[in-house]
Amino acid sequence: MPRLLPLKPALLGIAALLVGQVWSNDAGADEALNDLWFGEALYYAHQGDYFGALERLDTEVRQHVAVDERQLDSLYVHFDDAEFSLGDFELRYRMHHRAGRAIKAVLEGAVDERVRNDAAFRLARIHFQKGQMEDAMLALDRIEGEIPKAIVDDIDFLRANVYLAQGRNDESVEYLDRLQSSASYGGFAAYHLGIAFLQAGRHTEAVEQLERAGRIETDDPGELAIRDKANLVLGTVFLEGEDYAQALPYLNRVRLDGPFSNQALLSAGWASMALEDYQRAIVPWSILADREVTDGSTQEALLALPYAYGKLEIHGRAAIHYGRALDAFVGEIDKLSKSIEAIRDGHFLDALVREEIRKDKDWVVRLRSLPEAPETYYLMDLMASLDFKRGLQNYLDLADLKRKLLSWDGGFYAYEYMVGIRRDHYSRLLPDVDDTFRKLDSRMRLRIEQHKMLTKRRDDLLTTPRPEFLATPGEQQMLARMEAVQLALNERDPDRVAAYQERLWRLKGLIMWSLETEYHERFTKFDQNLRSLDEAMTVVQAQYDQYVRSRQAATHSYEGYDKPMVRLRADVQQAVDRIDRLMARQGHLLELVAIDQLMARRDHLENYGDKALFALADSYDRATQSQARVEDAQ
Repeated sequence: MPRLLPLKPALLGIAALLVGQVWSNDAGADEALNDLWFGEALYYAHQGDYFGALERLDTEVRQHVAVDERQLDSLYVHFDDAEFSLGDFELRYRMHHRAGRAIKAVLEGAVDERVRNDAAFRLARIHFQKGQMEDAMLALDRIEGEIPKAIVDDIDFLRANVYLAQGRNDESVEYLDRLQSSASYGGFAAYHLGIAFLQAGRHTEAVEQLERAGRIETDDPGELAIRDKANLVLGTVFLEGEDYAQALPYLNRVRLDGPFSNQALLSAGWASMALEDYQRAIVPWSILADREVTDGSTQEALLALPYAYGKLEIHGRAAIHYGRALDAFVGEIDKLSKSIEAIRDGHFLDALVREEIRKDKDWVVRLRSLPEAPETYYLMDLMASLDFKRGLQNYLDLADLKRKLLSWDGGFYAYEYMVGIRRDHYSRLLPDVDDTFRKLDSRMRLRIEQHKMLTKRRDDLLTTPRPEFLATPGEQQMLARMEAVQLALNERDPDRVAAYQERLWRLKGLIMWSLETEYHERFTKFDQNLRSLDEAMTVVQAQYDQYVRSRQAATHSYEGYDKPMVRLRADVQQAVDRIDRLMARQGHLLELVAIDQLMARRDHLENYGDKALFALADSYDRATQSQARVEDAQ
């Protein structure tokens, strides 16, 4: 079947330039990338647009499978790589089931050992992400032989995590210990080793590894976060073990501007309180109380700070801070109530699908600035949870798919317009072209018949020599004139024409003698000329066939599209309707979960508010009593 060519040469050229270098460095890529549509898909993939990459490469693969002569298609030499890339794109787009099938096909195919090991690793990662630890380990066990250098540490880290998830701490420790010298996983390995030792009850070794992770010298944000987390875990371990003095140094190591600083400040305050160092407890809690009030640690610090002042018998200041806490809680409770109503009114989902928001890496935080949007800070923990993230991402994907489908529906009009332009263009040209072609076709058929006749004559001469058939046009003319003269002489008196008859026979004999003696030379030349004509006829026939195909392609470029377009429009509309139903269900579920989360936080704050109210009253009483005792003493 004919191949339809997308009308995007400029974009494809740019894509080829951009991905050419990347492709040349990929594992298993021994040849240059010469399929522009594959290159375009890789370009979108490197931009993080895996749906766009899937859309283009899946279309390219389907068209390749449908063509009559695949070996002539530019994707032919890249077909295995294209199938593997499809599985990779599906994996990155969380289409785990389809990706698993594609990657299994690569594993079972005749591919390079490094490519097969890469596929096994990706399949193991799919199973790990889906919580299928046994299947993940089976996929990892298929890795043998040469492994791409880029994923050696990734494989060991994945294997260690699978062992941890299975409770096989000793096996996990073996691989994590191997990764401690890794440039990419050194800090992560030490942290996970510490966690593995904690789970195994090996307290001393756990502290040693977490201590190592907590002293990493680095500027990498990820490793800095691991360092803070290790120190927080160490501080928490000692805090829960009631070794408060040992806990404080680790808690104080946590950066004040890091993601774990609030938890560390709160825990440091409680450690000091347990040591009855109330003055010292005030320091981290005072810092924390001035931070974002929506944070749970800050809210607890708002209650803990006046509690510490109370322990110091500074009841007046305690009352001031209890009042401050109460005001903050009332304000947050009101904010939460409005957020719940905003979610019920659909503003949460409306904000989520705004494309200009999601282009920002801090899009979740930016949601808070939108009018009528809920207070998303209280949803941060929820949004960070794996189940909610999956549900939210599915909802956002559905919204993206709907936008894509609607853009396709609009594109149908452009495609129909293009088909109409082609129809108008060819309808003016084809009548003259067809008239010329009919004349050319008639001449072509005549020449074909003449060629067949000459070929047959040559073949006959090989079995039955006929020298007169190889006479030149002049000789043929002469023989014909002789034949005419002979007929004329036959009508005269034989006695009077005898002399002429003899001369005529002598002349004819001379010509025939020449034909007989030169027969082999003439036949060889005739065969050579006919062979040259064969080659010319082959070229002409190819050009003739090409013209026929081009003529058919010209017609096919604007005929037969009406019914497919109607069908495609109906398919798109059905898909949009289905997406609307799925979005409604998924969105309702997200709203319910978010509302439950906010209501739980509101109940928690109301409990805090009650405690602050009673503590405020108690602090005023104690402050009044203290003032009275002072006055009595005077």
